[in-house]
Amino acid sequence: MFRGVQQVNMDAKGRLAIPARQRERLLSQCEGHIVVTIDTQAKCLVVYPLPEWERIEKDIQNLPALNQGIKRFQRLVLGYATDIELDGSGRMLLPPAQRAYAALEKEVMLVGQGNKLEIWSQTLWQAEQEQALADSGADAALPDELLSLKL
Repeated sequence: MFRGVQQVNMDAKGRLAIPARQRERLLSQCEGHIVVTIDTQAKCLVVYPLPEWERIEKDIQNLPALNQGIKRFQRLVLGYATDIELDGSGRMLLPPAQRAYAALEKEVMLVGQGNKLEIWSQTLWQAEQEQALADSGADAALPDELLSLKL
């Protein structure tokens, strides 16, 4: 499970070092073989350990491709999917197209999401947090799926 929010720096070539605790999980789960793609719901990237991505990719490919909305989703998520291997220093190199999609600059946020990690620009992450807090006021209606959670 990937947990927590961490600020990391990306160099001019698009390399960023995965923090030790996340790197250890990636090395033990998939020997540093990951897949990075875009999130179609937000301007961020999503990092999957290769075995997790292979399961998701199969599910995506099994969707009915004649549905235009599904076809667009497949084009984006599968089209941007890139195999990446962590180098000996635990760094990953993000392709320019992915960096542009997520508006990544030097300071990025690595956000644990259980089975995956998200990579956000620091600016967009701050805006996302502010929006989430604004949307979760006392009068905000929770989705039915959340009402059954026992926290």
